[in-house]
Amino acid sequence: MQVESKVIKGLVGNHAVAYAVKQAKPQVLAVYPITPQTTMLEKLSEYVESGELKAKMIRVESEHSALAAVYGAALAGSRVFTATASQGLLYMTEMIYWAGGQRVPIVAAVATRAIASPWSILDDHHDFVSKRDAIWIQLMAENVQEAYDLTIQAFKISEDKRVLLPVMMGFDGFILTHTLEKVELLPDNVVDAFIPPRDFNLIDFSDPLGIGQVASPEDYIYYRYEAQRSMERSREVITEVERDYEDITGRKYGLIDCYMCDDAEYIIVSMGAWSGDARVAVQKEREKGIRAGLLKVRTFRPFPKDEVKQIVGKSRGVVVFDRSVSYGSGGVLANEVKSASYGLDVPIHSVIAGLGGKDVRPLHMEKVLDDLALNQLEDERWLL
Repeated sequence: MQVESKVIKGLVGNHAVAYAVKQAKPQVLAVYPITPQTTMLEKLSEYVESGELKAKMIRVESEHSALAAVYGAALAGSRVFTATASQGLLYMTEMIYWAGGQRVPIVAAVATRAIASPWSILDDHHDFVSKRDAIWIQLMAENVQEAYDLTIQAFKISEDKRVLLPVMMGFDGFILTHTLEKVELLPDNVVDAFIPPRDFNLIDFSDPLGIGQVASPEDYIYYRYEAQRSMERSREVITEVERDYEDITGRKYGLIDCYMCDDAEYIIVSMGAWSGDARVAVQKEREKGIRAGLLKVRTFRPFPKDEVKQIVGKSRGVVVFDRSVSYGSGGVLANEVKSASYGLDVPIHSVIAGLGGKDVRPLHMEKVLDDLALNQLEDERWLL
């Protein structure tokens, strides 16, 4: 049943995520400031100081310590949250793998930003996609509304006992973190019902034990097998949570989002904020008589391979826009799409663009789609 009383506010992305976190009621926060997520930390600190969020904000000396703190709290039964970007996410990396390997329910927001060197504080997706093998569910928002919605969903997904995996919600640095948009917020009591208090912990306090973390080869591969099974089960859980959220809000979510895909001959694939630009490009191509469509990837891990293959298989050609590169291999998202589409007789092209915050507009995407329709697009193109 949809909520009838709507709360509309103008919020920048960082504040929208902070508002969602406040409503999710974590007991422990540990966040170290780094551009472009710092204003999220500041807003969360304001909520704690004012009493609007009854949580412990742990002051730490680094991003590594931030994740270590929430990792320990989550093991002991607390709902937790952290956030970071770029070099900060790299500094967290050791603990990122500990949390994923032990399947600890944690929610983290990543304000995507280019990685040094050379130095840049502006947007691309290298930080976010670098954690694709860390056993974290990874969701990517297109706009501020999605950043708010996906943050709320992330807590419910992470704590589902069929999953018990950390969740990373990515949203584009500055493009979303600092952009003011109209956001439709849920009342607090509705979020309370959607995400009930966490009722379990991963430590038996009636019989506490200290256990060494060394595993034999026979056990180690078993743990990794169980992690893979959990990641695969999460597809169903993510879909269930999204359907429940749609029932409340009327906003439809899924592992992917398709725009004008039903009869599309040429598909553009994207992830993140520039999906809105891709929609404009698709509209312009339609006006020219070119049947274009957009496939937006919302869930990067687990990758929606079946859904992608189904859409790609109905097209004559695909172009994947990437804000990240696996150097010596190609666009990271393009490689995922190619792998998912194995066996299909459909050309899949890669376009590398927008690295380090370089501007990409609908006109750029239109030109690529024009070249795709004319069979004049190389296998990999860089928009320099």
